[in-house]
Amino acid sequence: MSFTDRTAVAFASLGPLGRMPASGTVGSLAAMLAAPWLFLDASFTARLCILALVFLGGGLACDVAERVTCRKDPGICIIDEVLGQWLAYLCFPALSVRQLVLGFVLFRIFDIAKPWPVRASENWLPGGFGVMLDDVLAGVYAGLCLAILLWMGA
Repeated sequence: MSFTDRTAVAFASLGPLGRMPASGTVGSLAAMLAAPWLFLDASFTARLCILALVFLGGGLACDVAERVTCRKDPGICIIDEVLGQWLAYLCFPALSVRQLVLGFVLFRIFDIAKPWPVRASENWLPGGFGVMLDDVLAGVYAGLCLAILLWMGA
């Protein structure tokens, strides 16, 4: 593997985290823990830019990971979990620890269950961008549910 390929795979897998058991959950947990410092403190516009950069960089990096591993959506690719998890938090200027955890649980439910159209979206875009897109939709579902639960006083 070239240096560029190794760098792309390291980004897609969040370094060693993508090689851990339950790597998707580990990636979402890492995103939840990092969110207060790397995401939630930013303005809404900056958050949108962060998400766009993670989508673009993650899509390109997952493309490389698919080529290197010769597998579609390899389990080591967990940058998509960061994107989806942070998308679930996008509309909230501040969240308590309990609310962060609730958003984490909701995102994992939608990412694992893949209700329509989450599963179908994996094939809407080619390569690494398809890997990223299903987590975008799971994050949107989780964010909507989190907003409803917070509105109801959860």
